[in-house]
Amino acid sequence: MKKYEVMFIVKSTQESNEIKKTGEAMKKIITENKGKVVEFNELGEKKLAYPIKKELNGYYFVMVVEANKETISELNRKASINESILRHLIIRLDEE
Repeated sequence: MKKYEVMFIVKSTQESNEIKKTGEAMKKIITENKGKVVEFNELGEKKLAYPIKKELNGYYFVMVVEANKETISELNRKASINESILRHLIIRLDEE
């Protein structure tokens, strides 16, 4: 399995428990597809550099995961169709 860093921004206009549920749902996608969440960080609410879908602020999450290609594809697919997620980015970390 390869290591990936996943960053996603959730709409900050939602209730705080809905924001947390979205973060947990993303973690669950990894664990259900035989991946492993190594690190999970909530960076909190930040002002966006430019409006995304008419939102000015977003709630940031960053997680480091170990997963195979199929798991990352599924995460990417689900993040793309989730209405709560404004943006997401998946980066493969190089082996050191």
